[in-house]
Order: sequence, then structure tokens, then C-alpha cells
Amino acid sequence: MTEPFLSIRSIRKTYGQVTAVKNVTMDVAEGEFMTFLGPSGSGKSTTLYILAGFQDPTDGDILLKGQSLLSTPSHKRNIGMVFQRYTLFPHLSVGENVAFPLRIRRASQVEIAERVKKALKLVRLEGFEERKPALMSGGQQQRVALARALIYNPPVLLMDEPLSALDKKLREEIQFEIRRIHQETGVTILYVTHDQEEALRLSDRIAVFSEGEIDQIGTGQELYANPATHFVAGFIGDSNFINAEVLSNEGGQARLSLSGGTVIDGVPVHAGKSGGKSVLLLLRPERLSLSTRPLDSGLVVTINDITFLGNNIEVTTHTGNGESLSVRLPFGHEAISSISRGDKAWLSFEPKSTHAFA
Repeated sequence: MTEPFLSIRSIRKTYGQVTAVKNVTMDVAEGEFMTFLGPSGSGKSTTLYILAGFQDPTDGDILLKGQSLLSTPSHKRNIGMVFQRYTLFPHLSVGENVAFPLRIRRASQVEIAERVKKALKLVRLEGFEERKPALMSGGQQQRVALARALIYNPPVLLMDEPLSALDKKLREEIQFEIRRIHQETGVTILYVTHDQEEALRLSDRIAVFSEGEIDQIGTGQELYANPATHFVAGFIGDSNFINAEVLSNEGGQARLSLSGGTVIDGVPVHAGKSGGKSVLLLLRPERLSLSTRPLDSGLVVTINDITFLGNNIEVTTHTGNGESLSVRLPFGHEAISSISRGDKAWLSFEPKSTHAFA
């Protein structure tokens, strides 16, 4: 069996009585873009800092090409790091900032000049060698930090919320640049963010963190289409949850009873719930169909609000027992012209597109 390029094995980190990371385990392939996604306090940054050598794990191990990194100090791990704050030296020029890792490695002046030029070209900052960081925009400073982290060709690049200080338009521009640089260099990237859209845009795979543990690892499509837990279902993409009762469950396919007496078959059910148990049913807004005509198997709702969002329209509704449901319809949908606030409507959906959770 081939040894994984990077292996995180049963990492745990405690601070007194508080456990920040619980049994985090994953393998990362060489050249992969792996994102740690989760809310604040979920353990994603702590795991990254353990990888970088800034913190020691309470238990577990980290192996790079089969060799443990735990006994190697952070400055000798040869791992690149980009932070949320650019951590550039304000008294040094762009060229000097980028060259710094090579200078402490005692590279020759010729090599330094050549590699600084190449690194700045990679991040599209040619000609900025003499510029001071204070005279650059936030996006340009983050590019300098990225060039500095990559100049010594590290096998792994760690990025901790690197774009969270930028505005939305600039953040999207730098996301595109990071993706391009990853494709051009083939460097293995571990990226921390709380922004699901950013994770979906950048990543080959995503590890979803919750309360110090990984709930699920997969591609963006896998996490969205087949969430393993209620947390993942609610954190990836937009979602509605309504209460339902399990009437029967065979082979992970359940028959459910919804509010108003609607019964649906063939719903993927998680956590092995048996008949007579309450579950939460996940309904994606874009997977719901809305009709102004009565449907035999439809869910009866009342229209609360209609919001134009450019290429789609969001319709907010509520069921008879007060549960809120958001429906996303394409611009120009035939139902929009015939509904208004307070109207009754019927929602339908494909049971296989839903999921039931404890």
C-alpha cells in the first residue's frame, strides 16, 4: 500500500479541561487542495498550527512522506505559511520581503535575485520589487505574502483565513489567483476558512469541522448532495429543515409523515432512525417546486415574501404549523406572476433529493 503524502493521525489537543481538537484523522494527497471548513472554535486553525509546528498535539502524529514531523521544530519543517494578517516587514521593500526566507537559508545573491523575480511573476507583481508594503493595497500585500511563502518551494503550503480581511470583490479576485497558482505550481495546500463559498470555489476536497472533530470529508459536490450529518447539511449550501415522523425505515430509505398529513417515500435517512421517531428533513431551496394549483402529494404553504435576487427569486413561505421554508425559483418562473403575499401554494420535491437527520 502506498504511503500517503501527508497523514494526520488521531490528533488531539487539550488546554486543561478544554479539548480543542478531538481525534482528527485524514490523509492528503500530494498536490491536493484541502480546505478545513467550519465555524469559529471548531478546531480547524488549531489543527493547522499543529501542522505548522506552532503548537504541539496532546496525542497523535503527523507524517510527511512517511516521516513524523513532531520532533522537527517549526522553522525546520520547510512548510510555507500565509496568515490572515500579511506579516510583512514594513521597513523592507517587496523584493526584500519575498527574499527573506532565502536569505536566512543563505542562498546566493544570484539565486535570490532569480527566484524573487520568478515568485513575483507568479503572483503577477512584476516591477514591484522596490515598493514598500504600506504603499500597496490589501490584495497586493497578500500576494507578496504568498510569493514569500512559495519562494523556497515548500512541499506544503498552509493558509489560515488569508482573505477574510479583504472586501468581497477583492476576495474573489485573490481566490482566482490562489487557484491559478495552485494549478501552476502543484503545491499541496491546506487552507482554513469559515466561508463555505470560498471553500467550494477553491478546494479539491473539504474537511468540515464541528466542535473539534471532522464531521465529513469530501468534494464540494459530495458534501452538498450527500451530507453525512445534520451539521454538514446546514453548513454547506442553503437549507431548510422541517420536522417529520418516520413511519418505516428499510435499508436506509424511510417513509415519512410531514405536517398536514403529507406522506413521502424513499427518503435517505441517517443515524439509523426506526419507525415512530422524529427527524429533521433537509429540503434545499432550489430543489423545491412551487405551484398555485393543488397537488395530491404537495406540502401546503402560505407565501410570506417574494424577493428578487437577479438571476433568481426567493420565495419565503410557512407551513400550517409555522415552519419556515425558503424556495428559490429561476427568474421568469411562471408561478411568480400569479402569487403574492398571503396566497396559498403547494410545494413538491423529489424524495431522493432530501435527507432525514436525527
